[in-house]
Order: sequence, then C-alpha cells, then structure tokens
Amino acid sequence: MRPLRAGHLLLLVLLLVACHDTDDNDYWGEQEKANTNVNGNDASLEPSLARLEFPKVKGGTSVILIHTTNDQFGINYSVEWDTEKKAQRWSAYQMNRSTLKQSTTRYRSDTNQYPNDPQLPDNQYLSQDCFWNSGYDHGHICPSADRLYSAEANYQTFFLTNMQPQYPKFNASDNSPWYRLEGTVRSWANATTTEMLYVVKGGTIEDDQILATKVKGEMRVPKYFFVALLLKNAEGYKAIGFWMEHKSTFLTQEPLKNFATNIRDLEARTGIDFFCNLPDNTENHVETLPVENVCRAWGL
Repeated sequence: MRPLRAGHLLLLVLLLVACHDTDDNDYWGEQEKANTNVNGNDASLEPSLARLEFPKVKGGTSVILIHTTNDQFGINYSVEWDTEKKAQRWSAYQMNRSTLKQSTTRYRSDTNQYPNDPQLPDNQYLSQDCFWNSGYDHGHICPSADRLYSAEANYQTFFLTNMQPQYPKFNASDNSPWYRLEGTVRSWANATTTEMLYVVKGGTIEDDQILATKVKGEMRVPKYFFVALLLKNAEGYKAIGFWMEHKSTFLTQEPLKNFATNIRDLEARTGIDFFCNLPDNTENHVETLPVENVCRAWGL
C-alpha cells in the first residue's frame, strides 16, 4: 500500500455509539445510543482511518503508512511519519489474545536487521547509520513481542519507520518503566475479558520536545515517550495515558501509576488528538476522568 497523504481531511459526522450519563465513579463509557462524532478522521480516501486506534492525522508534511499482512488480521500496525523531520510521530495498532498467540520467533538478520520501509522513497528515509555508534538503541514503538503471530508481522516491526532512538536502560532495563509498561500492556491485552486493546505509542519529535542535539545532525531523540490505550470489553470502553521522560537510567522500580495520566492531559502534552474516532460522548467521558479514577479502573 502506498503512503496515504494525511492533509485536507474533512470533519465527519458519524452515527455511532455513546455512553450514558454517569458520575466519575462509573468509569465505563458505553456504546448503546446513537451519537455524533465531530472530530473523527475523514475515511473517504482510506477506510482504515476510521479504526479506533487511529489518532487524528496531522497532515502537512506527514504521511500515513499502513502495514498489512496476508493473514486474518489484515492491518498489522500503522505509522504517522513526518517526511520533513524524518521521524515517526506514532505507531498505532490493535491487540488481544488472538494477536498475542505466538507462532514465530523474533526476526533476525545478519545483513539487514532494520530494513527501510518499502512505502517510502529514498529521500524520505532517516539515514541507516544514524543509530550505529550513537549510544541509542533501535527502540521498537510497536514491539516485536507484540507481533509474534506471524513471521511477516514480526518482520514489519523492524522497519526503521517503527523505530525511535532510546537509551539502552530506558528500552531494555528491568528498572525502566517503559520496559515494564510494555509487558503490562500485553497482560491487559491478553486478559480473557478484553475484546480489543487499541494502542498508540510514540516519542516527541517537535523542536521543543527533543534532546538538545540531533544525532549526526539528523536523528531527533525524543525528550519524552508516551502511550495512549483504549480498552473495549463487555462493559464498554476505558482509556489511560502514560508520559515518561526519556532518561538514561532508572534507579528504582518506580510504580507505573506515577507516569499515568488521563487522555485529555496526554493530548495537551503531545498535541495529538487520540481516539478521535470514538463518538463524542464516549470520547469525552473516558478521556477526561480524574487520574485517580483512571488508575483505579486499570488496577494501578
């Protein structure tokens, strides 16, 4: 699939589902009544943009890269890639018990461990050598461990467009909250009650939210990383955000709840409109609850 240009999107009005009126102690946003959606993506050019994991696409110099596989899942994950900054803004995908069933092993290659994304022309790639000897890992945003249901799906997670530079102890240390959060996200997706977990992850790439020096004058190193989650089960929807400073070391097993936030606060920090394809009442309900309620609903 060719990259989808994200500009010139129109506002949509969709007859979808809504939550009932509740107080803040009733967390779940239900999907029982018809309701409008005034901030959803325009899916007239690409129906996938209406999927619930998609944030509001930015447009301008950004393109949407939708990676598909020849299996029952179809769409593996999607990326918003800024062709001017040569950096990804987010990866978005779906998870549940089916997608976590392992039928392959982690992709390995001695010659092309991190292939260029075949959907991008050469002049829009980040240079291959930016990561090497930089002090930063190739940080999967859609992790390899989230996509072991097929060799094709796992291979695609190694595209450079799914990578952000991360400190090794942020990316792979047991003390790192990012590392622990990725495992926790898998446990939430794998729960028997979870119908679907919608995931958006990324690192900040705007000029005021990167570390001071671009690696080799080109690669932007995020100052912060974020995760936005929307979970659907029989009760309805719930949502949670995480915001983490990108540090070279973590000295303690800091609780994940210390990094948790509601989605509306995460949107203010990132400038991204998450879960815009939800009907408005449901979106407003699950995104604006106090963080104490959010943490309690997610068991943090």
